[in-house]
Amino acid sequence: MSCCCDQNDDESTLTTPLSSFSNPTVTDSTVTISPMNSHFAALTCGDTLRLIFEKLSLTDLARASCVCKAWNAVASDDEMIMEVFMAPWKLLEVVGKPSSRSFWRDNGMGKFAISHRILRGESVASLAVKYSVQVMDIKRLNNMMSDHGIYSRERLLIPISNLDILINGTCYIELDTYAKREVAVLYLDGKPDRKPGTLLNRVTSNQGKRRVIDSLKRSMHVDDGTAQYYLSISDGDPRAAFSQFSSDLRWERQTGLA
Repeated sequence: MSCCCDQNDDESTLTTPLSSFSNPTVTDSTVTISPMNSHFAALTCGDTLRLIFEKLSLTDLARASCVCKAWNAVASDDEMIMEVFMAPWKLLEVVGKPSSRSFWRDNGMGKFAISHRILRGESVASLAVKYSVQVMDIKRLNNMMSDHGIYSRERLLIPISNLDILINGTCYIELDTYAKREVAVLYLDGKPDRKPGTLLNRVTSNQGKRRVIDSLKRSMHVDDGTAQYYLSISDGDPRAAFSQFSSDLRWERQTGLA
């Protein structure tokens, strides 16, 4: 038997009835018909394969794509993969395209998140109560070092605890620069306010910059000027600013200047 996706696995071979390849004296009715021992045209028909593959999991779909060229053509189709990705959660639509096809390998709950616009007076703890999730799960998803990180952001990603919230929902594939990963984001308050897949990690407004500086002051226990200095040399990236400050502080301690 030739290997999967063999180059000489031509159309005539794929559609030739099984009887042409079988020993006429073999009449065992218990033989299981599978793509590995049959050449029925139904198993190479794109429409039929699509109906079958829509019922598979992402893992099984990946396996199916390795069987032969005909199966690979259907199982590797972007539309097919997206349909299988959405099926378990009954999603209405997924908007956007991930930077890597590896995104589609897993459609577990960890791939999804709610985008929450931060309002005045909210905290990580209050959001955890509101969405029935753990504080540490919010901080881990958003790559936050402390609760103060909430003040430097306009939105937070919230882990999904209620599966029903995804039913008939629309998710947007976005690269979150704080979480440093691609996520299928659900907006409960409407559509995203910027182009999907391009969340900026640079401070672009005076109000946002003020919030970042205030957050850095609390995290680093420094005055306003010091916080502004480290933010400026880090090109507006608060994480890089904090990292640079920590590095300088360690150096001062090692040299006995602190």
